[in-house]
Amino acid sequence: MPRRPVRCQWAGLSDALREFVTRPATQDQNHIKPLHWYIACRLAIEGGFHPDEITPRPPFLVQGTKRNGLQLEYDPEAAGSGERTILGGLKTKSVDVVVTKNGIGPVLAISVKGATKAFRNLTNRMEEAVGDCTNLHISYPTLVYGFFQVVKANRQGRGVKANDVAIGPDGRVCEGVVRYHDALARLAGRADTRDDLTKYEAVCMVLVSPQRAMLGETVETYPETDSPLRFDRFFETIYGQYEQRFIFAAPSLETTTRRLEWSPQSPVIGDSRSAGYEARVAAD
Repeated sequence: MPRRPVRCQWAGLSDALREFVTRPATQDQNHIKPLHWYIACRLAIEGGFHPDEITPRPPFLVQGTKRNGLQLEYDPEAAGSGERTILGGLKTKSVDVVVTKNGIGPVLAISVKGATKAFRNLTNRMEEAVGDCTNLHISYPTLVYGFFQVVKANRQGRGVKANDVAIGPDGRVCEGVVRYHDALARLAGRADTRDDLTKYEAVCMVLVSPQRAMLGETVETYPETDSPLRFDRFFETIYGQYEQRFIFAAPSLETTTRRLEWSPQSPVIGDSRSAGYEARVAAD
């Protein structure tokens, strides 16, 4: 009997990053799926997107009415699995996390990529990244598309091959990762629907420590503070671009596209799994 696909689970960022650096990288993507789930849950809690609109569907239910306050409740049985296939201009593409609006189509998508070794060869991935972005923007020029790159921050030492080192003994990031960062930075920042189709609206790079003392923690010193790939700017950029295109530029669609606000009494508000970002809460 085929194994049932694992459904989206609610976990914090640190839990997802620990899974990434401790599980072996395999074709079933078990090492990186928790990041898909983290992003899906964050898009509901912080982003204000209805769980029914998100793939994979996060484990939440929406109760109540907008007038009396929408309650966002945790329900693991409501969770879904898988990716969403989008019809691109050149071919179909399965994307890791997608928000789809009824009658409009995909409005927001995030592709998650992980690198655990062979960092000198990272720039070889650029052709695929450019192709995916161009393909989807041809069909959906208004699509807000994000690229989320995680890198296992292997430090030079016993058992680590030279090509798999991300951080040297002096604490400096290796040349291969720096080159990849600089190449990705050129793909970030698509700010208008008439801009270059080969660019993503937002790109981030996160280096994750596999060292026991800092297992699953992010390397805060890289990318540097002025980099366009800083994680702390990623979701803010995504939401800003969505608002610009689907709210301000299309007020007649606002009843469909407006992001939801949750009642402060929602059970999920304040949960430790939401640490690191603010829930989209309605004003009292």
